[in-house]
Amino acid sequence: MVIRTGATDLDFTGIRTGFGLPTGFPEAVRDEAEQARHTAPGPRHDATDLELVTIDPPGSRDLDQAVCLERTPSGFRVHYAIADLGLFVRPEGALDQEVRRRGQTHYLPDGNVPLHPEVLSEGAASLLPGRTRPAVLWTFDCDTDGEPRSTVVRRAIVRSREQFDYAQVARGPVHPSLAALEAFGRLRRERALERGAVELQLPEQEIAPNGAGDWKLVVRPRVEVEAWNAEISLLTGMAAARIMLDARIGVLRTLPDAEPTAVETLKRDAAALRIPWPDGASPARFLAGLDPARPESLALFTDATRLLRGAGYTAFDGDLPPVTTHAGVAAPYAHVTAPLRRLVDRFATEVCLAVTAGEEVPAWLRRALPLLPGLMGASDSVAAKVDRACVDQVEAWVLADRIGQEFDAVVLRAEKNGADVFVADPPVVGRCVGRDLPEGGRVRVRLTVADPVRRKIGFEA
Repeated sequence: MVIRTGATDLDFTGIRTGFGLPTGFPEAVRDEAEQARHTAPGPRHDATDLELVTIDPPGSRDLDQAVCLERTPSGFRVHYAIADLGLFVRPEGALDQEVRRRGQTHYLPDGNVPLHPEVLSEGAASLLPGRTRPAVLWTFDCDTDGEPRSTVVRRAIVRSREQFDYAQVARGPVHPSLAALEAFGRLRRERALERGAVELQLPEQEIAPNGAGDWKLVVRPRVEVEAWNAEISLLTGMAAARIMLDARIGVLRTLPDAEPTAVETLKRDAAALRIPWPDGASPARFLAGLDPARPESLALFTDATRLLRGAGYTAFDGDLPPVTTHAGVAAPYAHVTAPLRRLVDRFATEVCLAVTAGEEVPAWLRRALPLLPGLMGASDSVAAKVDRACVDQVEAWVLADRIGQEFDAVVLRAEKNGADVFVADPPVVGRCVGRDLPEGGRVRVRLTVADPVRRKIGFEA
């Protein structure tokens, strides 16, 4: 559904201002980044012979990861190069302090608010194709089941060969380095289900320009390539967590196990929707077996978000924390694969590099670790609110001239006097007033509110 107003002021300045997002970098930070981009990489492993490629959304310039997959007689070898921000960011300098304040890159439809100045994030530190770049190179030798048998992490020099987007890779063979991606990705996904990792296949609303200065809402199609590629990132994050746990120092991404009552509630909801829960099946197996096209499945995926509440970051130095795992991954896990876009990855990576090299973790890094959970928690909270506000804004713009019209909707989560509903055309999620709405059922709803100023829409059944 495209906005038809023809207006030229449908931007997201109000959201930027309302959430206090920065509009630029201080001069001292820009100067330090400009100097840093000329930093010599120093002695490091030469991996420029690896046929690394990147897979990112179309038009991306902040390229964190490059991959090369090889089949071996004993299974697979995975090379995963990650942008090396540790080379460019001086510990506790002006740039370091600024990125700590920001926490992560914020992605808005009309432009990003980057974590690092563009001379680094889209230039000297980005793994752009055809450019020789410093990187942190993870190498995994995996068996025929996709399980890692050895892990090596070190600083390297790499040269990405080509940049692809997900649709290109999904359409067919694009490069020999990705020939084994499907096989390896499926193996890793099966290992994830065995562990009990939970994946929720909820529709993802996406905002896109329509080419006329306006915006449209679309549901981003799910392509398996994204899941296969994500498994390599998850493999790396789990390896990093294990390195830090063994060394008893680091920072993890953690999520407590779901309360038994949350699982029982999901089972009751499945029974109410007449979806059988196989004997002995874990929530992960049950959810993976649902057809995401069915409205009942959307309702259950929405209910299953209760299983994944309470995510955060946990830093430790010495004694291990009470919770060391991430329930959604079903394993210990750490963020190390997106340092251009997320603050914590650089610090966790530096811990892994020091530990595996047999070196002492630097004092500046030890000082930073206890600060990271608070910095990332605050940043994640802002990012979630900004993302939601952008979608809410476009939903209200799209529907502003359609008050009183009726739409087909799926009931996602029902309460006595109302429910959250998903309308497929245009793809919006809103609150619907009505009694005893059937969770997982299809209903006809009437639009009663579409207020761009308050970024609010509402329906009644």
